[in-house]
Amino acid sequence: MADSLAGRTTGERFWTAFRESEWTVLKALIKRAVISAGLEGAALLKGASVMAGARGRGAIFTLHHVRPFARRAVDPNRHLEITPEFLDAALARLTADGYRFVALDAVPALLAAGDGGQPFAAFTLDDGYRNNLSEALPVFERHGAPFTVFVCEGFSRRSHTIWWETAAALINAGDAFEYDAGAGLRRFSTRNSAERMAAFGALATAITGGGSETDAITRLDAAASSMGVDARAMVEALVMPDEQLRQLAAHPLASLGAHTISHRALSLLDDATVAAELRQSADYVEGVCGRRPTTLAYPYGDGRSVSARTVGIAEGQGFALAVTTAPGTLNAAHAGALWQLPRISLNGHFQTPRAVTALASGIPFKLLKG
Repeated sequence: MADSLAGRTTGERFWTAFRESEWTVLKALIKRAVISAGLEGAALLKGASVMAGARGRGAIFTLHHVRPFARRAVDPNRHLEITPEFLDAALARLTADGYRFVALDAVPALLAAGDGGQPFAAFTLDDGYRNNLSEALPVFERHGAPFTVFVCEGFSRRSHTIWWETAAALINAGDAFEYDAGAGLRRFSTRNSAERMAAFGALATAITGGGSETDAITRLDAAASSMGVDARAMVEALVMPDEQLRQLAAHPLASLGAHTISHRALSLLDDATVAAELRQSADYVEGVCGRRPTTLAYPYGDGRSVSARTVGIAEGQGFALAVTTAPGTLNAAHAGALWQLPRISLNGHFQTPRAVTALASGIPFKLLKG
């Protein structure tokens, strides 16, 4: 009887864990379906000239990877990549919708100048991936669209790893792995898609949940290494080094912006460390391309790095503007909030021209704010 009870307890634990991991995936699918429906509705409203004022004066778009689609067993970072074909279609749609393409550093003057009638679009790409040069640049060239790549020195100089890329590789590396999330070593099962996504969520929480991000990433890299995943080799494969950044910056359509040294959550760091991250990042970009950057992208771009304190430090470091990942279009009020500008993500889950029209219309963000 004792064995039977023990077995039943183990079974109950198994099904509890199974339901939790399945629910994680189901919630993600439901959220994606709701967003898709919302974008379609926004496109219809835009087509009917409803809520035209939500468009504002323009928008800043944010991208990460631009590369051909490659199917992966489980890809928790799918939202961070789009195909070159979709980027081409997005630029074509924005042109058809009447947008003019402008450099990011022109945005303050455009906001201050008042309503010029024609909306503008600026493009930014975070982290400095090699495909920004090989895949994205030719598309931007075809459309004559300026763009800014935000550079993280720690990635380009290989002194820091990219934890979300490491974590994605780790959850796909086998049926289980061990990781210390801060409360001792824990075994994570990764036998199916639901378990892998749940494990990725746990890793993300451990790294960005408020403790030492540096220590948590060090433990992640060690766990990955034990499973045959080389975190530093991944950075080498993915991110442009100095010479490629220099090549990109020489192009008339391209500019480089600051994205800190370590890509840590700035809100968890003291003032002196935040200032050093921003100043040294600008020093690095200036050393690479010979021009000091006037633009900054906060790591993560949300509350982990964007607060009244960090915004004030960014302004004090001499940047002309700084961008977040808060979604939204730009209006006259943003002329007085240049160090906390919203951006619209070109998301890998929603790669259709109608989605671009809907997002640029500003209607989804207006509806969300009520």
